[in-house]
Amino acid sequence: MLLTLTMTGPDAPVLGHLLHKHPDRVQTFTLPVGAATVFYPESSAERVTAALLLEVDPIAMVKRRFKSRDGIALADYVTDRPYAASSMLAVALGRVFNTALNGRSDSFPQLAAAALPLEIRVPAVPALPPRGIGSGAEWVRRLFEPLGWTVETHRRDLGPGGDWGPAPYVDLALTGRLRLADALSHLYVLLPVLDNAKHYWVGSDEVTKLVRRGEGWLASHPERELIVRRYLASRRDYVEDATARLEALEGTVTAPDPELEDEAPTPLKLQRPQAVLDAVREVGARRVVDMGCGEGFYLRALLAEPSVTELIGVDVSPRVLERAERRLGLDRLADRQREKLSLWQSSATYRDDRLAGFDAILLIEVIEHLDADRVVALEASVFGAARPAHVVLTTPNRDHNVVFGLPDGQWRHPDHRFEWTRAEFAAWAESVAGRYGYRVELRGVGTADAEAGPPTQLALFSRVDPEVQR
Repeated sequence: MLLTLTMTGPDAPVLGHLLHKHPDRVQTFTLPVGAATVFYPESSAERVTAALLLEVDPIAMVKRRFKSRDGIALADYVTDRPYAASSMLAVALGRVFNTALNGRSDSFPQLAAAALPLEIRVPAVPALPPRGIGSGAEWVRRLFEPLGWTVETHRRDLGPGGDWGPAPYVDLALTGRLRLADALSHLYVLLPVLDNAKHYWVGSDEVTKLVRRGEGWLASHPERELIVRRYLASRRDYVEDATARLEALEGTVTAPDPELEDEAPTPLKLQRPQAVLDAVREVGARRVVDMGCGEGFYLRALLAEPSVTELIGVDVSPRVLERAERRLGLDRLADRQREKLSLWQSSATYRDDRLAGFDAILLIEVIEHLDADRVVALEASVFGAARPAHVVLTTPNRDHNVVFGLPDGQWRHPDHRFEWTRAEFAAWAESVAGRYGYRVELRGVGTADAEAGPPTQLALFSRVDPEVQR
């Protein structure tokens, strides 16, 4: 299997530093599937090409796979594994270019964070399209073009004179201006998707790999469902887990052009839990409820916070709570952490006396999923009946949607029933605080635009009863 990656322009000679592979050396790495060799067939002031050659032994692979069988059929040996780009090539990318895949470069951090002129060539890519997609070439384009690549494919016929019909492979060429880490991540995820046949056991750790390597692009990809299903070998429980995690990340901020920044900014999905955790620490909350906890994205951060001694995750869906239990690995937690967390089925819009008297209730990206006429019910159940000492609430800033290129009236997530502007949110928060005996402080989360403000709005409500410290 062969893959070449070319960088053009005046910074091209830096490619070796970004990949952490010296252009003057031929380096070979031993992998479970064979030997991977990195070399540079082209190197000039304006154009540098790195090649990754993966040599596998299909006979040895078959013997390892079927070592307990008495006999092995000839069909087990006849395979395209040594030649067609597959999940094995993705494994080689992850092992050989791991530092570049993670976006790190101590020598040239600004270039590692910048969009670079890149060309990628993979001469033999399996391209059997899913049902409903006309051709392999169309399938490849639908995977790569939404990510910013210009895609060229060539396909040849098999057999003497081409009379066996078209080959189920394409010669793939990608051209674009992207971060090197993003380019490698696209290949890491999409090569196994195109191959649709992983050579290793698909376990739960593959979900984490997929979500991690799909960070920043997979959640919003138009073919996300097919990508997730193929990558995880159609394992239903893993597909559901990955889908839930990606949906939790959907609507996060795309980083500004790295060429204009000294350092790549922290993604919004990481800034939001940090802002919530800062608020919890600030008010000294020890007993905390995460209302609408979903798959447990925020519960994980709160579990690791020593100041939180009791943590309740609440969701209306029992199935979602089961997924949260799996995601958090409750059966593997230390006893002290496990005793700290409880998962309850309940609703933010109905009174539940179990929720009364907590130090803080979190409503993180919840309220915008309610129909407008149910917001009043949430106010009554949370601020009126449960009446915690503090409420931390976040919601999207509709003013900021223009920064994402969303037309007016289009929300960040298809399940959102509304999104408030800063003025609308401030008016609602002040009204609720006044009616239920709270004071409120409004904050922004994420990189603020000069005109549109921050992407996320946060309201910190504090009860003004005498027993609550001002």
